[in-house]
Amino acid sequence: MHHWRVRILVAEDEELLADAIAEGLRRETLAVDVVYDGDAALEKLGVNDYDVVVLDRDLPLVHGDEVCRAVVAAGGETRVLMLTAAAEVPDRVAGLALGADDYLPKPFAFVELVARVRALGRRARPATPPRLERAGIALDPARREVFRDGRFVSVSRKEFAVLEELLRAEGAVVSTEQLLERAWDENIDPFTNVVRVTVMTLRRKLGSPPVVATVPGVGYQIP
Repeated sequence: MHHWRVRILVAEDEELLADAIAEGLRRETLAVDVVYDGDAALEKLGVNDYDVVVLDRDLPLVHGDEVCRAVVAAGGETRVLMLTAAAEVPDRVAGLALGADDYLPKPFAFVELVARVRALGRRARPATPPRLERAGIALDPARREVFRDGRFVSVSRKEFAVLEELLRAEGAVVSTEQLLERAWDENIDPFTNVVRVTVMTLRRKLGSPPVVATVPGVGYQIP
């Protein structure tokens, strides 16, 4: 179980394969977006921060190599796992030379893909602080535990993710959109009240006095 929400972009033009990969990764509680060509991949990369891009080398519209170059040029923390149909060594080396962090020849075992994605996801994020503490709330990312004034609080995975984002903000307001993006993924309807409901149940579990403040029209904070 990981202490953060890893966000992944799957760029693969075989739609059945792409959807299967996404489905499997979501079952691993990762947030996944899917695109079927290089052009769409670049568009997504321009808008969202991804920890890992699962990138088919042979993409239409914009070649996977070009997408890889763009990710590297952007200089962020995004890691690239290149999927290559050709098992020939020169091909793989070319992918790595472009700046891909890892490659996987097709066909591959799904467990292998998950293991590689997880390993890259760990590298994408700087080490998390051992504990997050504020307003009497202590959250242990490594153990996935929450305490209120020393009392253990049992929270759901989503509640944990939301609380973690609020604590990381160190008193700043976190918008509903940011919470949706971090704790869910983009398949969720942005007008849903899932964040409101999650915050409500979280407040109830944390007890009184309430620590999570609502900033009307903006989002939430732990002041």
